[in-house]
Amino acid sequence: MGVINYFVQMHADSLASFPEKYRPIIEGRPAWATGGFAVAVFGGTLGCLLLLLRKSAAFYVFIASLLGVMVTMMQIFSVAGFNFLEIWIGVLIQLVVTAFLIWYSKLAESKGWTS
Repeated sequence: MGVINYFVQMHADSLASFPEKYRPIIEGRPAWATGGFAVAVFGGTLGCLLLLLRKSAAFYVFIASLLGVMVTMMQIFSVAGFNFLEIWIGVLIQLVVTAFLIWYSKLAESKGWTS
């Protein structure tokens, strides 16, 4: 879902279909935040693929993905027009999923499920 979201947001024509409230986040996103978004999304996807392939490197890729999430969050917090709850729900969902994947990949490594 994250990869699809990334490509949709990078396509200028699809931006017109977004609600007016969310466009400033995408239109005003600096290059460093776009890079963080890419690291978060593609790192998470690659980490999941590595986990499916039972590779212990998934843990390190998920850590990189978490760093990408944190970089992306810095830009989202700077955009005005969102209430506290809207921002925190979006942030918490991403952080909880990323933290779970990090925990699960470490568990898989400790149980010997990955090599």
